[in-house]
Amino acid sequence: MSFGAPTPIEVAVSGPNLANSRQYAEKLRGVLARVPTLRDLAFEQELDYPTVKVTVDRERAGVLGVTAEDVAKSVVAGTSSSRYTSANYWADPKSGIGYQVQVEIPEQQMNSLEEVKNLPIARRTAQQIDLRNVASVTEGRALGEYDRYNMQRMLTLSANVYGEDLGHAAARVQQAIRGAGKPPDRVEVTVRGQVQPMAEMFGGLSMGLLMAIGVILLLLTANFQSFRLSLAVVLTIPAVIAGVAIVLWLTRTTLNIQSFMGVIMATGVAVANAILLVTFAERSRAEGREPWEAAIEGARSRLRPILMTSCAMVAGMIPMALGLSEGGEQTAPLGRAVIGGLIGATCATLIVLPAIFATLQSRHARISASLDPDDPSSPYFELGPRLATVSGAGDGRAKRHANAAE
Repeated sequence: MSFGAPTPIEVAVSGPNLANSRQYAEKLRGVLARVPTLRDLAFEQELDYPTVKVTVDRERAGVLGVTAEDVAKSVVAGTSSSRYTSANYWADPKSGIGYQVQVEIPEQQMNSLEEVKNLPIARRTAQQIDLRNVASVTEGRALGEYDRYNMQRMLTLSANVYGEDLGHAAARVQQAIRGAGKPPDRVEVTVRGQVQPMAEMFGGLSMGLLMAIGVILLLLTANFQSFRLSLAVVLTIPAVIAGVAIVLWLTRTTLNIQSFMGVIMATGVAVANAILLVTFAERSRAEGREPWEAAIEGARSRLRPILMTSCAMVAGMIPMALGLSEGGEQTAPLGRAVIGGLIGATCATLIVLPAIFATLQSRHARISASLDPDDPSSPYFELGPRLATVSGAGDGRAKRHANAAE
């Protein structure tokens, strides 16, 4: 995807003064030429377009009865076509179809400056006057294209990237721009092309991932009625990121939109496995076991389901990660990211998460206030009609809390 840009890297230099912008753009071009991974570095605009400059001598033209309009129309008709100066149409009497009639000089005859000087000036009188008699004709250079952005003239440097991913190449370009020095007053330098959409895309995905983690934390807190348990589940996400980073580094794969989607997919599976383990461990702890015993029991009982889920998804992603089919390199980062994230998450869920659970749900955690309104030890516990329905569970919990307090 090119995002509408002709090249991956574009450096735009804009300002109110074209001369100052061009001077700094030429300096940037020299600095960027030393970046080893940039190729085809050039200006998108034609800065030195060859031109023929015709300057009318108004005094001589006035003496000969020639106006500047006559000179302009003659030069346009002689170098291009008469249809730009005088519209002429002929209608076929048989079919009634109209045709545009134009006169032009063959290009092979208008091939030198002398031929331009010898152009006749169209006048109403019979006397022929050549262009050289009323104007000076010289060769010159001019800007072939004027581009504007926010009402300011802009020059654009474009380049392709070779042998390096776009993110690292953009970082090199930014460093080269800083090395070029401060631009002149009111001159702005902007890196565009595919770099800007890529930064916006990663920013949006990162923000979405952080918001998803926050929502997961809140939902798990409401589900477990404990912030510690929800925090234990969320702490498996760094293992996903670490696993993805290691696999991408080993396979020399860049962090792109496909691999970022793989991070999100692996995060979802990792959180689901962690919820299973924490749920069973907390249930075992509620039955009276010590936190470390409950953590081991939860890991033991959920070992097979977690391994089956992770192994099945890893096996399904292997063909995609290999990228052997046509166009497979485009989706290979997704499979590699999912595989790396699941490997890291599975190890963390079965090894690290029980230790985190046992630490958070230690003796200090057992005597802490509960968020469950049905828990007699909770500050939100209400006496009354609810007491009869929860008395059995309440007595058991009260005994456990009493033992813990002792």
